[in-house]
Amino acid sequence: MSISATLIAQIIAFVLLIWFVNKVLWGPLTGMMAERQKRIADGLAASDKGKHELELAERRASEKMQDAKNQAADMLAKAEKRASEIIEESKEQARTEGERIVSAARAEIEQELNRSREQLRNEVAMLAVAGAAKILDREVDAKAHQKLIQDLVAQA
Repeated sequence: MSISATLIAQIIAFVLLIWFVNKVLWGPLTGMMAERQKRIADGLAASDKGKHELELAERRASEKMQDAKNQAADMLAKAEKRASEIIEESKEQARTEGERIVSAARAEIEQELNRSREQLRNEVAMLAVAGAAKILDREVDAKAHQKLIQDLVAQA
């Protein structure tokens, strides 16, 4: 009986050991392993999500950079166009001002020419009257012959 009692005692000790290991060591260890496995899976999922979000953010940043470059190019083109317009407007204003100055100068020259002609006509008329007075040996009265002088001026 000693073999069987020893065997039964060993079986009971072995069952108690398995129960103890299962309750105290194996259960918490498998729980910790499952929790760790879950944390690792969550970390990997978060990593994949982070990579995906990073790719999206890079794509959005690239699109925004492209939009900014396009806007800058548009602004530059508009600025160059406006500069060309301003230059053309300035040229046109300068051309108009030059034409106005030339027209004013021509008008002034024309007025001066008319004054000179009028003065020359008056001098010619006076010389003609003086010559006529010498020819007639008498003095012609300018007041009395104002009509004659005006006719001579008109004819000259």
